[in-house]
Amino acid sequence: MHHKEVLPDGLTILTEEMHNIRSVTLGVWLKQGSRHEMPHENGISHFIEHLLFKGTQRRSAAEIARTIDSIGGQCDAFTSKEYTCFYARVLDDHLLLALDLLSDIVLHPKFDPENIEKERKVIFEEIKMVEDSPDELVYDLFTETFWRSHPLGRPIQGTVESVSALGPEALVSYFREVYSPANVVIAAAGHLDSSRFVQMAREAFSAMPASGAPRQVAPPLAQPGIVTREKKDLEQLHLCLGVEAYEQGHPARYTGYVMNTLLGGTMSSRLFQRIREERGLAYTVFSSINSFADTGYLIVYAATRPEGGREVIEQVCAELARLKDLPLAESEVHAAKDHLKGSLMLSLESSSSRMSNLARQDIYYNRQFSLDEIIEGIDQVTTVDVQQLARTLLVSGGCTVAALGNLSHLNLTPDRIRF
Repeated sequence: MHHKEVLPDGLTILTEEMHNIRSVTLGVWLKQGSRHEMPHENGISHFIEHLLFKGTQRRSAAEIARTIDSIGGQCDAFTSKEYTCFYARVLDDHLLLALDLLSDIVLHPKFDPENIEKERKVIFEEIKMVEDSPDELVYDLFTETFWRSHPLGRPIQGTVESVSALGPEALVSYFREVYSPANVVIAAAGHLDSSRFVQMAREAFSAMPASGAPRQVAPPLAQPGIVTREKKDLEQLHLCLGVEAYEQGHPARYTGYVMNTLLGGTMSSRLFQRIREERGLAYTVFSSINSFADTGYLIVYAATRPEGGREVIEQVCAELARLKDLPLAESEVHAAKDHLKGSLMLSLESSSSRMSNLARQDIYYNRQFSLDEIIEGIDQVTTVDVQQLARTLLVSGGCTVAALGNLSHLNLTPDRIRF
């Protein structure tokens, strides 16, 4: 059972009661992420997310850690392109303590100058870690090219230069601007009483000051192209090939999920079977659809030996062309739909996934879709729908390719990207 209450100050509280389990997961979601930052602020949302765990007016960083560890719970946070989340998963007996801890972190951070400088170094290490993680770095290269000069194309963690420039005053000012009731969703799922939790959350967050309205950002324009970065010390060549797709709420989103599943979303998908199983060109190859409030992209990722890069791209293009041009088997689409429905139902068996689902649906749709509604949407997808969507989205001239690694065998030019 879902419950939603919007308080007079704009704070949204969402709950879902799950009385067959003992856990509760609580999340405090800020409806702003890296896409809402100005160029000189790149990385500030992520920096503040780190800093809120470094101590409050009541608790030190060590006390924050001990509080959650002492009850066997889990507490963490993450920043994405469009939102930031602080969450805790605990036994139902400890819900009030978890709520007190998260509200303290979000409402009363200390922003101690010494801790700011320590955490700045930690973030520098995180940025370096991405440099050492080619499967992550190639995604950054792709998005920076695909959405050039738009905040969606900038790295969530910022750059060494941008993070270096974020002083205490800028951090505190940004925090006070965006951490306001109208920007916050509190979501909880698990063994709880909705009415009691709403009252608890109302009291816990009553001191949150109102500030400015949520920042608005114009949609990006996809800018196709090829970006390469030489890194000869890598054993594999990492490739991303992507095209523009639809936003979160688009009516064809279910068709997109089905199309992606049969293209590269499973071990039985076309890309996996052709590139890994039949030709042995890659250990990892898959496709995914990443959707945002007003845009999205479909991307194919593969990692292969340097001399296999050209053939991998050729095979990916061949599969994209085949998806557009050749009739689809009913059985293939049916299998993709069954996979989607099964994985969806399995993913919603925990309080953590239910909490995240509550918040994301409210942020993007301002309502909750029932499991039956989603399954019905998947079931209604036809082979004709999938092929029509493929022909709409899979356009060679709109393609962006990113390649990272030893490029000596690649010789990548636009005329090679044809599907």
